[in-house]
Amino acid sequence: MTLMSDRPGVVLPGAVQPGVHTSVLEMIGNTPVVDVSNLSPNPGVRILAKMESQNPFGSVKDRIAKSIFEHAERDGVLRPGQTILEPSSGNTGIALAAIAQIKGHPIKIMMPTSVSVERRQMLEVFGAELLLTPGEEGSNGAVARARALAAEHPEWYFPYQYANDANPLAHYNGTGPEIVRDVPEITHFVAGLGTSGTLMGVGRFLKEQSPDVQIVAVEPPLGERVEGLRNVGEGYIPPVFETWNGFDLLDRKRVVRPRESIEWTRRLVRECGVFAGISAGAALAGAAKVAEQIDEGTIVFIVCDGGWKYLSTGAYTDDLDEAEAKAEQVIYF
Repeated sequence: MTLMSDRPGVVLPGAVQPGVHTSVLEMIGNTPVVDVSNLSPNPGVRILAKMESQNPFGSVKDRIAKSIFEHAERDGVLRPGQTILEPSSGNTGIALAAIAQIKGHPIKIMMPTSVSVERRQMLEVFGAELLLTPGEEGSNGAVARARALAAEHPEWYFPYQYANDANPLAHYNGTGPEIVRDVPEITHFVAGLGTSGTLMGVGRFLKEQSPDVQIVAVEPPLGERVEGLRNVGEGYIPPVFETWNGFDLLDRKRVVRPRESIEWTRRLVRECGVFAGISAGAALAGAAKVAEQIDEGTIVFIVCDGGWKYLSTGAYTDDLDEAEAKAEQVIYF
């Protein structure tokens, strides 16, 4: 029973307070949507930002980290106190490390040296051991080395987000239904193609609700790098993309170059007050390209994370040419 005082704003001891969570993990999901249609190149097309940066550990990857733990514990493949190993350019590693620390698991995150210093610092805050790989090998190098190390240590738990169904399921069960609840008129969904979990999970759910909704992937050009985003023509296709029938699910792909990603990220903060990571700028650039090619509609894109973890890169304040050049070396996604 909820005990309320007759004094406004006072809750008596033992009362249940609306909005009070028993754990920070309950704060994952149910992120807000913000209208940024002032950035739309077409007055007949609304553009809405799904603010995944509002998750407690700072990114959309909070969802899959929670899902990975829940499925692994349920299936008995993660034992109490077991060591966890995962390759990550940052966001998934941060979320996994935060939850591992809460649950008492040692965790090792294998990541390239080309990530921003803030990401390394956050991982250390959450107690992760960093296993650094050569920056020039990028995310793919960290993945390959982590898979090899996991094979040498079968006693460790290796979630492997790229092939773990808990990744797209987090979005099928959470992000997708939230979008339909908040934006039932959605006509297009746009997200970056990284592990592909967001696109696969949200895309499948949206298609089941309305087959006419268009699912759009943002990818870098062949031969150019927007680190953390993938072009499926480059050779590595995440297993999740294949098992969730990504080629059939996607309606179109939009190529976004590093310079465009930075430009649109700067516009997002300057004109809308949304301080987002560079991948959000890439998704927004893709959404703008879609808006130019349709007469009317409502586009939802994903703001994967906030800009705080990238301040040291100069992406928001450096000369644009310098920032573009750095995009070849620094993992922004």
